[in-house]
Amino acid sequence: MQALAALDAIISPEWEYRYFSFNSRWGDGEMMGSRRNGSGDEMFVLFNDTGAFIKGFDHELWDETLKSDYFYGSVPPGLIGGTTEPAFSPNRVTFCCWRTTMSDHWDLAQVPQLLAVDDGSAEMMSELDDDPASYLSFARDYYEAEYDVRSVAAIYRHAPMTLALATSLNSATDYPTLMRDLSEIGYPIRTG
Repeated sequence: MQALAALDAIISPEWEYRYFSFNSRWGDGEMMGSRRNGSGDEMFVLFNDTGAFIKGFDHELWDETLKSDYFYGSVPPGLIGGTTEPAFSPNRVTFCCWRTTMSDHWDLAQVPQLLAVDDGSAEMMSELDDDPASYLSFARDYYEAEYDVRSVAAIYRHAPMTLALATSLNSATDYPTLMRDLSEIGYPIRTG
């Protein structure tokens, strides 16, 4: 999520138009990533020492009769903050999953009424596959432009940011502003 947020910070300098964001200093010992499409769909990821918690909302698939308690009942205590965080719109949820640092798999909230229904997770999480080609496909559709695959791959590898790397994706990059954004994201920056 840091790489996706860094890519969006370069390609879309105006924060309100970005799809992905990341805050490496969200809370004490916590980081947060988000995905918003501007049409009401959103996904939030909370990272802490316990693990990772993901909450998603697809506005077209939302069933108002399903209370958020149905989704959050099995969330481990160390990740429960993600179920009550006002910024995550906790009452608007169509899927929820988590993985603790002690687990070798992800757990998905089991809501019987949704087991055979699309919950929006496949589409929303599709860019989280650690494949630069997924971001390039997304960016081609969303930003209506082509981007250098080598530069995108470098950012996926968390190569330290340089002016040359940033301008390879956006020739109009305001580098000082980008550096402030990357500091919040927690993305590495080459110094010197």
